[in-house]
Amino acid sequence: MNAKILIVEDEPAIRELIAVNLRHAGYTVSEAETAEAARIQLDAGLPDLVLLDWMLPGQSGIEFARKLRAETRTAKLPIVMLTARAQEGDKLQGFDVGADDYVTKPFSPRELLARVRALLRRASPEASEDPIEIAGLRLEPATFRVYAGERTLELSPTEFRLLHFFMRNPDRVLSRTRLLDNVWGDHVYIEERTVDVHIRRLRLALSPGGHDRLIETVRGGGYRFLPR
Repeated sequence: MNAKILIVEDEPAIRELIAVNLRHAGYTVSEAETAEAARIQLDAGLPDLVLLDWMLPGQSGIEFARKLRAETRTAKLPIVMLTARAQEGDKLQGFDVGADDYVTKPFSPRELLARVRALLRRASPEASEDPIEIAGLRLEPATFRVYAGERTLELSPTEFRLLHFFMRNPDRVLSRTRLLDNVWGDHVYIEERTVDVHIRRLRLALSPGGHDRLIETVRGGGYRFLPR
């Protein structure tokens, strides 16, 4: 369930400091030195959050944030602006272009991590680490474990994310498109039939305790997780 974070920062030392701390905290990290390089990564697949430096070579972070907010696909992408510009007017400009938070340099890595966690919680309530238990099936995000009664079930990372999203949205019909966007993180090259393959694998993993019956196929709609 590790969130994916893109760091857009042209200073190697700062970028490495941030990346090391984020990886140590359990996040999946990718890096870019310019807005143009970041765009290539975003086109391949959306992260869960972007840490964006204001002063980038070429296109500035402010201009890049403005463009991201103007596009439907990235309009709601969480953005934390990183900058040495600490004046109130600078902060207001950052928020005006759509930044969700604003961290000034030099910053404490612990404070940055706290800001990242808080923003991810607001953006994706399903990313909570609170255990969920439905119909004798217990999922623990913090330990990456799933239990059927006393039995520990073996799930792949994708199957775990899929089950987590189902259990956060019980009794709702979830289309394949919505599952792709929320479980696979908007990777644009993944086809909808990929969902069906992983649903079959998830059902197989849940079958020892009979919990495969909780995942219902809704003809013409997608899938539904039954809370009983």
